Amino acid sequence: MGRQPRFRRVNFLPQVTYFKPAGVPLTHLQEVRLSIEEAEAIRLKDIEGLEQDDCAQRMRVSRPTFARILLLARQKMADALLHGKAIRIEGGNYEMAVRHFRCGNGHEWEVPFEVMISKPPELCPTCNTPDIMALWPWRPGWGRHYRGGRNW
Repeated sequence: MGRQPRFRRVNFLPQVTYFKPAGVPLTHLQEVRLSIEEAEAIRLKDIEGLEQDDCAQRMRVSRPTFARILLLARQKMADALLHGKAIRIEGGNYEMAVRHFRCGNGHEWEVPFEVMISKPPELCPTCNTPDIMALWPWRPGWGRHYRGGRNW
């Protein structure tokens, strides 16, 4: 039996997660599934323009692992674009780097993932109200997801 895969660190979840060619009905389309960590790799390398070493550090993976994630993401995108397939961004093997919170008085703050594991916030750090809520992108399990969004 193989070892449990490590979670890849992600700082961004896209709000738009489905793209399709114009003028083609959904019933006639094949889909390509891009995982959240593959989308993050594209964002870090191609949008932010970071070097692969920096991208790998941010995602908490080795540089060769980052290179494989990026290559697979680019292959999937090329397949979808050149063969007229839809792209669905979902699932994967990731954890969120930070959590965003807001209190009832409108104060917002971020909590690093490592802190969330040991001690989730109970009070607003500005006004000490216990009336706090996690903001999008929040999901049960404090951000760890695996394969299609199944929570851990």
